[in-house]
Amino acid sequence: MRVFALAGRRLAASLPTLLIILVGVFLLLQLAPGDTVDALMAQMGGGGDAQVAADLRAFYGLDLSVPAQLGNYLWRLVRLDLGFSSIYGKPVATVILERLPATLLLMASALSFAFFFGLVLGVLAARRVNGWPDTLISTLGLVFYATPSFWFGLMAIVLFAVHLEWLPAGGFEEIGAGYTGLRRVLDIATHLVLPTLTLGLIFLAIYLRIMRASMLEVLNLDFVRTARAKGLDETRVVVKHVLRNAMLPMVTLVGLQAGTMLGGSVVVESVFSLPGLGRLAYESVVQRDLNTLLGIVFVSALLVITVNFIVDLLYARLDPRIGAGG
Repeated sequence: MRVFALAGRRLAASLPTLLIILVGVFLLLQLAPGDTVDALMAQMGGGGDAQVAADLRAFYGLDLSVPAQLGNYLWRLVRLDLGFSSIYGKPVATVILERLPATLLLMASALSFAFFFGLVLGVLAARRVNGWPDTLISTLGLVFYATPSFWFGLMAIVLFAVHLEWLPAGGFEEIGAGYTGLRRVLDIATHLVLPTLTLGLIFLAIYLRIMRASMLEVLNLDFVRTARAKGLDETRVVVKHVLRNAMLPMVTLVGLQAGTMLGGSVVVESVFSLPGLGRLAYESVVQRDLNTLLGIVFVSALLVITVNFIVDLLYARLDPRIGAGG
């Protein structure tokens, strides 16, 4: 029950956060030069009838004052109406739902890859502290962290897609192949290998360093010495007593970096031509499709809040003191 009470408080605290994000982004976009109609008129050749532009602004509600536009936008959100995309010619919700699966799969695969191997390598480095495994793992982590994701992605394409021809260079699945069932799943998984590595390696470097430091700290605590004094096997001490406590900073970091990973998907999806939210956000900014961009911000904020909500529940599960103290 205490965990459910904690969940209720976290959800209640998320609503003002979501409102502040949406209002702030809306006002920032209003300060940017140009609007959707300007982008549409530019696509028509840069000129166009002034009356046509005025009619379009009236159609999209851009002729209203900023407070009126904000009020209309928030009222639409209450009714779960994200508006109409002027560039894609369909409701924003439809456009986002078409792109959301690719981003969710990329984030889930990259996060799972980074978390698992960061945990394993961090434990290995801590168990061999100041030895050659620790030095090698720490050096690789520094290299991964210092390498720009777009550069690593381009080099991965050159090596694995162009020279070795092991993996596809981009896309979400084979166009026109018409795969179904397991064959389609394997095709999508193959296309996600390079994007997952590109997005996940930077976070893997962070997780392994956090896990190494946390392991070294927990290994020196009194309860660990007590467990060893009782004659417990070292593997059991590490797995049962040390690992659960050492994982807490990593779990916290997952929630904190959910937004960073979502932002990193913009670069990765552009490099690998993935039809996800990141690439859609880039296209919306370039073409000044404000409704689509605001819809992406709304969905992205919901994703980050959801991830942090799950992390809070998991943290309370790992550390009962959180659930008890709230």
